[in-house]
Amino acid sequence: MSPFQFAFRPRLIEDLHSYSRARFLRDTVAGLTVGVVALPLSMALAIASGVKPEAGIFTAIIAGFLISALGGSRVQIGGPAGAFIVIIYGIIERYGLANLLISTIFAGVLLFLMGLLRMGSLIRFIPVPIVIGFTNGIAVLIALSQMKDFLGLKIAKMPADFFAQIKLLGLHAHSFDTTTLILALASLILMLMWPKLFAVKIAGVIHAELDARIRSQIWKKNTHGAILILSALPGPVLVLILGTTVVSLLDLPVETIGSKFGGIPQGLPQLSLPVFSWSLVKQLFAPTLTIAMLGAIESLLCARVADNLTDDRHDPNQELMAQGIANVVTPFFGGLPATGTIARTVTNIRSGATSPVAGIVCSLTILVTILIAAPLAKNVPLASLAAILLIVAYNMGEWREFVRLRQFSMNYRAIMLGTFLLTVVVDLTVAIEVGLMLACVFFIYRISSLTTVEPIPSARLGAALPPGVIAYSIFGSLFFGAVDKLERLIDPKTVHCKVMILELNQLINIDTTGLDVLEALRKLLHKQGGQLILCGLSRQPLSIIRRSGFYDAVGAENCVESLVLAIERARAISQRSVRTS
Repeated sequence: MSPFQFAFRPRLIEDLHSYSRARFLRDTVAGLTVGVVALPLSMALAIASGVKPEAGIFTAIIAGFLISALGGSRVQIGGPAGAFIVIIYGIIERYGLANLLISTIFAGVLLFLMGLLRMGSLIRFIPVPIVIGFTNGIAVLIALSQMKDFLGLKIAKMPADFFAQIKLLGLHAHSFDTTTLILALASLILMLMWPKLFAVKIAGVIHAELDARIRSQIWKKNTHGAILILSALPGPVLVLILGTTVVSLLDLPVETIGSKFGGIPQGLPQLSLPVFSWSLVKQLFAPTLTIAMLGAIESLLCARVADNLTDDRHDPNQELMAQGIANVVTPFFGGLPATGTIARTVTNIRSGATSPVAGIVCSLTILVTILIAAPLAKNVPLASLAAILLIVAYNMGEWREFVRLRQFSMNYRAIMLGTFLLTVVVDLTVAIEVGLMLACVFFIYRISSLTTVEPIPSARLGAALPPGVIAYSIFGSLFFGAVDKLERLIDPKTVHCKVMILELNQLINIDTTGLDVLEALRKLLHKQGGQLILCGLSRQPLSIIRRSGFYDAVGAENCVESLVLAIERARAISQRSVRTS
């Protein structure tokens, strides 16, 4: 397929061709499960981003539906993501909510264009230390941003800057609320311990691996059936239910969704157009680019994780186009930037999802839930939501990589730690830019260090070269970062010969800078009455040498296939020179 040929084929269309009732039942169960998990997470992510909880809910409904229906992955779940919390919070603080919506729309356009231009494969190859660095940095910032609600501090609004947050938390540390802290700690401990409480073995088989026949037998026993029901209930959902129940029954004096936001609306999201002006667009270039790049990286990273768990392969370009459409549409309904979410996608896979239908059912589950149970959300405690986000931050970070740093090279450490620190202290855009710059610099240094220019040993020459003839072999890549290896060959004080042979059969690549150095060498030899001979040119160097005209300048007779022919040519030139003199 041509790289510019438009192709828009959602994975849903392919899966529906061989769809069955059994698959629909599995997708429905998976969608219901993920929908239950996604609801509290969507509210928590929205509140942490500095907006009302319904913004996260509407994002999960609309963006989640579009990403599943139009995407290139079979099981990926889209919606608001923890990685966007810091970005959204900073954009709102600096530019306002209306401008965040505009940035998200333009970011959606960029994402669609990336997929249209088939750039999905390129984005997937962002260096691993950069991804780990900014992911861990975002996790730290998410955890820090939740300290206010976790401790019940009397802070009107948290700033976006890291050091300002630390200072403000320190100044108000004395104002913590005991009831809020106890509720938050109880929520956190319950989520950590809940999966372990039911990690039991029944008839010598681990519960998570029970087949359908054993499960059906266990369901007949009330005790074991209750265990299965409880163990299937996700920790965040349990915390949300218990926290809300405790606050309602005991009338605890803690901050809730109702006390801070007045609850969530019981109805469908309303279409609204954000205020648009070209003067604002000029200011929003940086946040737009940040949202687009982070959305692309996160969605394709999530899709790769899903591929590894399902032995499948997603279409990265179709996925980017779906992400783009979702991010263009969602802001018109007050939604946030959306991308693929690893935690919800993994839950979807483990719940038995087989197609994008599961993601569609997930969105519909959230929609039906808010239409029926929206009034109950007013007593959801922010302390419990903060505990949920602390778990999210912990799970999204790859903390073991810090321990394993000693196993990697200094280049890897510099890129990862640099990206991590810049994400925490400055912002994600700068972190990725500097991380990519460092990765490029280290890559250039590494490749240039592999490039060598050495005299060809006499054992390979077979016989002594004629007087005035020297031969070198170039290995590696002759590009702008390695041309210094040829500097001694173009020094008129040290180079005095009649013929110079360059063996290039191990030269895999040459750029225009390397070609300029070869041209300088040719001119120096010509000025001294000498001749340059090239031998063993591989495909790429030969192609650029021909296209640049350097091949004709050297002469076709001086560009030979092997070292043997080059030596014969050098002997002929040397003998002719002797006769002439």
